[in-house]
Amino acid sequence: MAITAHSPTVKVVGTNGQISLGKQYAGRQVLVEEYEPGVWLVRTATVVPDNERWLHEPQAAADLQTAMAWSVANVASDADTEDTLKRLGHGEQ
Repeated sequence: MAITAHSPTVKVVGTNGQISLGKQYAGRQVLVEEYEPGVWLVRTATVVPDNERWLHEPQAAADLQTAMAWSVANVASDADTEDTLKRLGHGEQ
């Protein structure tokens, strides 16, 4: 990871306690770490909801890769739809 140094920019904290980081960060989530009073580190972040965290586990990623490989090797077809529906109990009654 390359680190690019940029010149410091002076920002003014508004009366409501906010600063603007620029439109390129509009709507982004950020982590704000306060190391000591008046010293902050602000980093963009992607937050993963708790109920979706399992998707980022190695086993889930491996299972998804296996499923994707299977779907490439097995072209989708409607040829057996009626048989499949009957086998599942959803055929004509």
